[in-house]
Amino acid sequence: MATEQVEKVFLHMEDRVAYLTLNRPDALNSMDFDMLNEILHSLKAVAANDEVDILVLAGSGRAFSAGGDIKTMLSSTDEHAFEHVMGLISEIMKTLYLLPKLVISAIHGPAAGLGLSFALGADYVIADRLSSIAMNFIRIGLIPDGGAHFFLEKRLGEAKAKHVIWEGKQMSPGEALHIGLIDEVAEEELQTAVIHKLKKWKKRPILAMIQTKSIYNQMHLPELERVLELEKQGQQAMRKTKDHSEGIQAFLEKRKPVFTGE
Repeated sequence: MATEQVEKVFLHMEDRVAYLTLNRPDALNSMDFDMLNEILHSLKAVAANDEVDILVLAGSGRAFSAGGDIKTMLSSTDEHAFEHVMGLISEIMKTLYLLPKLVISAIHGPAAGLGLSFALGADYVIADRLSSIAMNFIRIGLIPDGGAHFFLEKRLGEAKAKHVIWEGKQMSPGEALHIGLIDEVAEEELQTAVIHKLKKWKKRPILAMIQTKSIYNQMHLPELERVLELEKQGQQAMRKTKDHSEGIQAFLEKRKPVFTGE
């Protein structure tokens, strides 16, 4: 009997708002090949829809997104597969960055690694009080990708961005708000906070807001493109290190890694 394929991204549009929901709840919405392809397809559909002014990014189940799928990483040892994945990630982040809509990320549960990079591509980031936030590539001997160096530097400045990347620690939403990594911690239910923000934006001249966004995005697009290419090169180099092998092995064995700087 054929197994029915489950959509890994839900896209719903209502009252000039599009809702893109990551849908691998059993894997904490970690991103594999299929999900990345579906995200890109969904973002392009939103970009082409003139009846949408705002996009809300969210996750189903217990998480926004735990990041890139480790099993996918392990199966992508050949360079062709690596180039394909990194190219797909770059296209997603450029499409999201240039989206002619206002974008809200609604974080609940973990938002980590590539999942956090994706969330930071939004114009406004709201987190649930019980969420956890981490740029944790360092734990497996890698560097952030998905434009994370770009988005972190824009929000935090270079010095703080480096510290967040190097420490790789799990932050509470309060900590993330304090350093400027996110824009709001929901005082009530996350959905209520998102609805409140949507109502507020809908009462404003939203086309003027989008035009301002477009000006900034066009100004900084070459920088984002450069960062995405540098991240690809850096990630390629780090994948060959002993520390990365140790980080992956420690993750699989659920133990603390022992890094040697090699």
